[in-house]
Amino acid sequence: MNQINQTDKTDQKTILVAVTDIFFYTKVRDALMSKGHKIERARTQQDIAEKALATAPSAFILNMNDERLDAFQALETLKANVSMKAMPILAFANHEEVDTFNRAKALGVTKIVSRNEFSSRLKDLVEEVMLSVEC
Repeated sequence: MNQINQTDKTDQKTILVAVTDIFFYTKVRDALMSKGHKIERARTQQDIAEKALATAPSAFILNMNDERLDAFQALETLKANVSMKAMPILAFANHEEVDTFNRAKALGVTKIVSRNEFSSRLKDLVEEVMLSVEC
């Protein structure tokens, strides 16, 4: 029985989440933890790079419309680091912001979706982006 619990802990994948809205972050955290993921929250611009290096996350979730973080700068910082170039990134933005979608894709986001789709399909979207890199 202890072997199973130890295996579960070592197989647990860390996901770095850059969502500063506490209510939305709580929804994301609860959904991902129910799937067995470990969550690391980035609250500031500096947190993103520091926590990404410290935790070597399996995926990164980013709110492209977060007013407290510069999402584009975060993407540039992560993609500039060789060890993080292949990390899958799931981003979400307001559906009307076509330029944001296009720029995020150009900066290497694995998948970007509308906020509504993100909310309704969070667990599936995370698994999808993580699998896209493992294949």
